[in-house]
Amino acid sequence: MHPMLTYPFDPSEILKKRRKIRRELIKQQPYNIKKKIAVLGGSTTHDIIEILELFLLNYGIYPEFYESEFGRYFEDAMFGDELQNFSPDIVFIHTSSRNVERFPEPQMNENEISVIMEEQYNKFCVMWDTLRTKFGCPIIQNNFEPPYYRTLGNRDTYDVHGKTNFLARLNMRFYSYAQTHSSFFINDIQYLSADFGLQKWSNPLYWHMYKYCMCLEAIPYFAFNLSNIIKSIYGKNKKAAAIDLDNTLWGGVIGDDGPEEIEIGHETSVGQAYSEFQSYLKEMKSWGVMLCINSKNDLENAISGLRHPEGTLRPEDFVIIKSNWENKDKNISEIASELNILPESIVFIDDNPAERAIVQGSIPEIAAPAIDRPENYIITVDRSGFFEATELSAEDLNRSDMYMANAERLKLRKSFENYHDYLLSLEMTAEIKPFVPIYLSRIAQLTNKSNQFNLTTRRFTEAEIAAAAKNEEYICRCGKLTDKFGDNGIVAAVIGRINSDRLDLILWLMSCRVLKRGMEYAMMDEIAAAAANDGIKYLHGFYYKTQKNNMVKNFYADMGFTKIYDKNENTEWILDLTNYENKNSVIKIADD
Repeated sequence: MHPMLTYPFDPSEILKKRRKIRRELIKQQPYNIKKKIAVLGGSTTHDIIEILELFLLNYGIYPEFYESEFGRYFEDAMFGDELQNFSPDIVFIHTSSRNVERFPEPQMNENEISVIMEEQYNKFCVMWDTLRTKFGCPIIQNNFEPPYYRTLGNRDTYDVHGKTNFLARLNMRFYSYAQTHSSFFINDIQYLSADFGLQKWSNPLYWHMYKYCMCLEAIPYFAFNLSNIIKSIYGKNKKAAAIDLDNTLWGGVIGDDGPEEIEIGHETSVGQAYSEFQSYLKEMKSWGVMLCINSKNDLENAISGLRHPEGTLRPEDFVIIKSNWENKDKNISEIASELNILPESIVFIDDNPAERAIVQGSIPEIAAPAIDRPENYIITVDRSGFFEATELSAEDLNRSDMYMANAERLKLRKSFENYHDYLLSLEMTAEIKPFVPIYLSRIAQLTNKSNQFNLTTRRFTEAEIAAAAKNEEYICRCGKLTDKFGDNGIVAAVIGRINSDRLDLILWLMSCRVLKRGMEYAMMDEIAAAAANDGIKYLHGFYYKTQKNNMVKNFYADMGFTKIYDKNENTEWILDLTNYENKNSVIKIADD
């Protein structure tokens, strides 16, 4: 991660050194995720695009941009041939309150105001629907920031004639659309402008001189917020937090002071700050963030601190507790291994800058926000956008419980000498079926998040998943796995494209939650049976090497395929389905 692009950042330095930063980012890594982003602007967008590119490159996403002419966002969306030829992966509509064409007038009654509200909402709605039909890709739409002046003073917020009131109601219409349409996201400039300071944000000088809808210094904050939505869509979110204890979850050093002397609770202002941070983390856990402890402490002391009567977090809130005297980078590597996730999926939260530097020196891809005073902990972690939520599935909300169940499986595994017997003891049942509407969002999410067990690393939108599910030229299967410890949810997805007498396996992925549990064999058996049932003679597999999927480079060899192509470790494989023998021996397959 580039240090100049890590929150909190200096917007002036980013603007001044943007070209130097870009050169450094282009050199530092290969970009496996390349996306076409159409920016349709109601105001000047050139600088926004330049800064947005930096943040996306920093997340490992290489963007190609289409930029509409100034103020022609609607015309381009509805009639633009160039946009059609560009064929975007994402459309971003950059409008602001400057683009509201008509506001209520003093003599208007409520019905007349409702009419102009509907006219303007319908214009946007028709545009969104047209874009969805044309491209079937995610759409990101700004909401509206408040007006920079209030003609009616405080009354402006509740009188139907007030601009503040009108924009707030128009925003609510946008939110209703987002709630009822998948792959439609709001870029919340109402919040951003308030957080930045509305008077500075809406400085009219920038509109009159450059047709910017915000001041120049606000652009990096705006672009960063937008990039967090995009990286979340493409599975670049963090999944877990590894958190220190002393002076991070409470004030003081518990080994020296004892649990009775640490600062937590409502007796002091400092204690209140730590309590609020614990409550914030507990809330994040309820939305699917996995919490872990990474502390240099005796385990007994750590547990006593987490059982402090004024604390909010308890030992059972943490999936893994590493409280020992090992180096913290070693603990993080072990946490990642035990959770079956990549270290880059973890946020390291520690008040000690030396510890942060050591961890980042050993694991450069990890995020370690520069937290300073306890009253700022929430702001720094929250504003960093680590856990941006564009989709919330049942699996997301139950993630901590699922991984805690995995810990129980690991304990059970250690009691078995024979791995096959251990798998049988889990009493696993798989439900494998064609893609159905209720699972489309989760399957699309998996394609954009799964990096380790992902043979082609192809990314799909929900619309593309739905189209493949309906197309008779494709065989699509998803797998759900349960065992005696709980339900893992949808954990595997395969898409095969029928090509004469063979099935080209263009997508094969599985969640890291169920690695080495035999689910891949159950999926292979189902795909082979479905293909044979359609008269297909061969399965044609592809492996495209990335920095993260090395673990599956021999997957097809292990499944009995024959290698037919190998160039730069990108390989193709073929399997003759004649006399295919089932490979799954540990998972019961549920009947329809």
